[in-house]
Amino acid sequence: MLFFKETVCPIEWTKKEYSKKQKIIAYIPAGVFFLILIPFILVKVLPSLDLSLGLPKFILAPFNLIMAPFFLILGFLFSAWSVFVQFRIGKGTPIPAIPPKKLIIKGPYAYCRNPMGLGIFVFYLGFGILTGSLSSIGFTILFMSLLLAYYKFIEEKELEERFGQEYIEYRSYKGEEAASK
Repeated sequence: MLFFKETVCPIEWTKKEYSKKQKIIAYIPAGVFFLILIPFILVKVLPSLDLSLGLPKFILAPFNLIMAPFFLILGFLFSAWSVFVQFRIGKGTPIPAIPPKKLIIKGPYAYCRNPMGLGIFVFYLGFGILTGSLSSIGFTILFMSLLLAYYKFIEEKELEERFGQEYIEYRSYKGEEAASK
């Protein structure tokens, strides 16, 4: 496990300084993947799969057209806010190779430990609702389950190693807060 952890995000990466230009360039492949490729799969590929499998739409027009924009806009804005805060306050990016230099507990991070993940989940659900595709919803749930496993087994350990007691207290506080609701 130690080899895997060091391969995925060695602590040395977090110590390297990157220019603003390098950070912005790092967003390009992530943006293409999360904002173009996955939405394309959710809107074009998976609804076609539903048709091939004879799956019904789970939500019909006009309800999908009324509900989807709410999910799409809210999810996108919440994710974008967390990326902006990582860049501005944390002096880094959501990309593991160029992570924030500071632990962020303000902005969307005051509401949950991984607002970008929550936002992207809501954003992708919006595409599933828009198309009424059961496969798109299933893909979104599977994708987010894999992302949650990454957060739990890799990212949280790395954050604990980088930020120490400060992160442990934040994680504990956010965990207690969530459990009390």
